[in-house]
Amino acid sequence: MISIRPSRLEDGERALEIWACAVDATHDFLSAEDRLAIGEEVAGFLPETPMTLAVDASDRALGFMIVDDGSVEALFVDAACHGQGVGKALIEHATRVLGARRLEVNEQNVGARGFYRRMGFREIGRKELDSQGRPYPLIVMELRG
Repeated sequence: MISIRPSRLEDGERALEIWACAVDATHDFLSAEDRLAIGEEVAGFLPETPMTLAVDASDRALGFMIVDDGSVEALFVDAACHGQGVGKALIEHATRVLGARRLEVNEQNVGARGFYRRMGFREIGRKELDSQGRPYPLIVMELRG
């Protein structure tokens, strides 16, 4: 059973583990140099960032998301839990409880784009560079309806 709860300070290290294994499983388009640099950037802010966690019955985090001002800014699921409803539970919480209506996803992350489409999002735009100015295009998506 998956539960959703706010993060606590002690969840930071687990969130970093989830981020790393999720990125390594889904972001094979990143250069090794960029993967390392992005990992260092994420390690600098993620542990202290308020986030929403999906946890199992023993309160072990399986995935997390960051929602700000109606936008899903990040959503990562432990690679070992892909396809088990963790991402769905998080995105449903984001849209139904937190009021999220928009998100951006890497254009090359075809699996995530398909997941968001199945969750009711539609592509409404494209950005040539990621938020750090790297050449990894982003697809802007918005919840239908």
